[in-house]
Amino acid sequence: MDKKIKILTLSDHPLSPSGVGTQTRYFITSLLDTGKFQFYSLAGAIKHNDYNITKTEEYQDDWTIQPVDGYGNQEMIRSILRAWKPDILWFMTDPRFYSWLWEIENEVRSQVPMVYYHVWDNYPYPTYNKIWYDSTDAVVTISKLTSDIVQTVSPDVEEHYVPHAVPTEIFKKIDESVVSKWKKENLDISPSDDHFLIFWNSRNARRKQSGSLIYWFNDFVEELAQKHPNAKTTLLMHTDPKDPNGQDLDAILHELELNQDFKNKPGVVKISNQKLDLSMMSMLYNAADVTVGLSDAEGFGLSTFESLACETPIIVTMTGGLQEQISKIDKVTLKQMLERNKNNPGLVEYEHGIGLEPASKAIIGSQQVPYIYEDRISGNDATASFMKMYEYGNEKRNSLGQAGRNHVLENYNFENFSEKWVKIMTDIYNKKGSWENRKGYQKWELIAV
Repeated sequence: MDKKIKILTLSDHPLSPSGVGTQTRYFITSLLDTGKFQFYSLAGAIKHNDYNITKTEEYQDDWTIQPVDGYGNQEMIRSILRAWKPDILWFMTDPRFYSWLWEIENEVRSQVPMVYYHVWDNYPYPTYNKIWYDSTDAVVTISKLTSDIVQTVSPDVEEHYVPHAVPTEIFKKIDESVVSKWKKENLDISPSDDHFLIFWNSRNARRKQSGSLIYWFNDFVEELAQKHPNAKTTLLMHTDPKDPNGQDLDAILHELELNQDFKNKPGVVKISNQKLDLSMMSMLYNAADVTVGLSDAEGFGLSTFESLACETPIIVTMTGGLQEQISKIDKVTLKQMLERNKNNPGLVEYEHGIGLEPASKAIIGSQQVPYIYEDRISGNDATASFMKMYEYGNEKRNSLGQAGRNHVLENYNFENFSEKWVKIMTDIYNKKGSWENRKGYQKWELIAV
């Protein structure tokens, strides 16, 4: 039997529901299903009940999971390198979490290649990331925007574009009679009602604009009552209203009187805060008339992505990876579109829904990230987009949703995702080697004094 390629991963817990965790799991299982790989995962970014090392029932010894605080530390990496001797170190999320790892890249890369699955949200080109890109054997990018950034900032680094994937056998169109029955039993919405359901599925965190969304929805409720007196609307938010990283959504709903039963008001907000399996999440997307993602920064945006797979159209901020979901654009078109629209905020109709151009692009930053755009949309544009999507009617919304699923099947399918990752990791193993066979990494450099 040929030796299996051993990969050490650092990321959110791969069995957690976060976007990073979900895509890490898809990456790992895609490679494990070939029978040619083994994994040791440092599973971070969540509060653990215990720190026991576990193995999955399906993959047994081929996948070991070790819970860690943060994403690990230098001594932990050194220890695993010595004890387990992986062939590749793979890590994912945005670079500010891994400066400690790059600080010992000379120790790591002298033995094994480092592969970074890169999450980045926006321009301007982050030249401050160049030192990190140049300290990595290969950078794999999640979006066309991120791909352009890496190719521009570090043109000599090996770069691969591998966008996220979604299980379309789970996230798909459900029979309308089944959905109608579920909506009646769970939301008290009858098929005969003129009732517009907006869905939002994100963490209640600052950049996700959860509080702003509720205020904009309230404006939409008032406008809808004036223009369409018989219509009703619900905003369904799948989130934790008391998340310490976000706003107190219950307090906002109380202030705006949006938590009353929708029979007494033309609009209401309902919050789903229970953990749901993927099939139930698919039902929520199917129940909705539109899914919204109004973040001021978004690496890719899984909720709107999953929505398109279910043939439900989307309304999104034209930022990060959301831009390539709303329209079939290449990297050149993306840059042209950004240039054309940067001074023309407002809503734009696309093939799979409505895109909201930022009303402002504020430069924010920190000591680790000196500058990056934060894309803020106008509340008036958000409210107008809700009204436009409502007035499209079922036929137009269904057409947008069908085009969206075709987009997902054509450009973000699991087959391509898996094939790309298997090829990338196999090629890196063969070309760059590890330990006694390590190739392509020079342990020293000449510096003129």
